[in-house]
Amino acid sequence: MIIKQAEYTVSAVKSSQYPQEGEKEIALVGRSNVGKSSLINKIINRRGLARTSSQPGKTRTLNFYHINDAWYFVDLPGYGYAKVSKSMQESWAKFINDYLAKREELVGIIMIIDIRHPPTKDDMTMYNWVKQSGLPYLLVATKADKIARGKWLKNRKIIQEKLAMDQDASLVCFSATSGQGVEEVKSWLQNNLGIEEE
Repeated sequence: MIIKQAEYTVSAVKSSQYPQEGEKEIALVGRSNVGKSSLINKIINRRGLARTSSQPGKTRTLNFYHINDAWYFVDLPGYGYAKVSKSMQESWAKFINDYLAKREELVGIIMIIDIRHPPTKDDMTMYNWVKQSGLPYLLVATKADKIARGKWLKNRKIIQEKLAMDQDASLVCFSATSGQGVEEVKSWLQNNLGIEEE
């Protein structure tokens, strides 16, 4: 998959603000500060398109990125960030759930997890939701460059067991620094968006 064009188009908190062209969308879900924006930037090969921050809880809206004038990446607010007020967390949960449950253009979900840490309760809840959604999904374990390559297998196994992952569910080790896993993610995107090989 060759990405020739990518642009940020809109931030939304309700369906009336979503893009209306009817093009396919891929959602990115994961805890705060897990590397969703870094993954987008690496996949599209544009350094600062999706804004990254060392401060968790920075993404507070659904951010739509239009790719190749054909489909959208949708970056969702990270979950599990304790410093956000309860009412703010509830309002995020509502518009995230509305989007994930009702958006017809949504054709796949990439769930992101930090390879260095075992999944949290929030990760388990999200993974169960993703599994039950019936949508194609890919699990991506980011920050693989932050641990020795020899630990990848052990940490992957912990993630798979904690989440009780299906045997055929894919888990990609990914690094936005080294590019590890980029081709696997692109290949999954190509299959689920129905894009012909260039």
